[in-house]
Amino acid sequence: MTALVIDGHPDPRSLTAALARRYALGHGDARVIALRDLDYDPHLRFGYRERMPLEPDLADAKAALAAADTVVIATPLWWGSVPALLKGFFDRALLPQQEYRYTKRGLPEGLLTARRGRLLLLADTPWYAAPFTGLPAQSHVARNTLRFCGIRAVRTTRMLGVKNADAAVIERWLDRADTLGRIDARREGGSQAIAAEAASSSVVATS
Repeated sequence: MTALVIDGHPDPRSLTAALARRYALGHGDARVIALRDLDYDPHLRFGYRERMPLEPDLADAKAALAAADTVVIATPLWWGSVPALLKGFFDRALLPQQEYRYTKRGLPEGLLTARRGRLLLLADTPWYAAPFTGLPAQSHVARNTLRFCGIRAVRTTRMLGVKNADAAVIERWLDRADTLGRIDARREGGSQAIAAEAASSSVVATS
């Protein structure tokens, strides 16, 4: 598994879930974690005062995050943010000294090693209204979550006007998710080839 796709929608019949699956299908080496299927408490009961034990499903998801080269978040925009299901996952899974830490100067330092991230963002907001209403979930996930935890190259694909989208538009979005998966798989393959070549050169130089 080189890519991890996190499906943040509570409904498996949703377009969000379909997009997550199509991305993974196009990628060919991706794992989809549908948060609705995990068994864990999404509430950070004690804030950061006291650490909650990790449930097995949450520990597995954190391990997948740590291992992935690409992290993809598929989510709708609800009330200017993400569903409570996804926010609860961020609260529980992204922890100080594990996914991020602060330097002695008080600056955040991300600890996830994924080279790239991607946000698949769906909204009923039509494209022409987005400049006025804003898409705060994009900043929330791309900048304040993924980049905060160390994933610097984050690309966002926005699917707007979902409520009124016809079958042809939806099919184009699904095809786009498939294409993005293929693109990311090629990028990961190139990065791995470069890393392997560098490792090989290092062995030759020191042998």
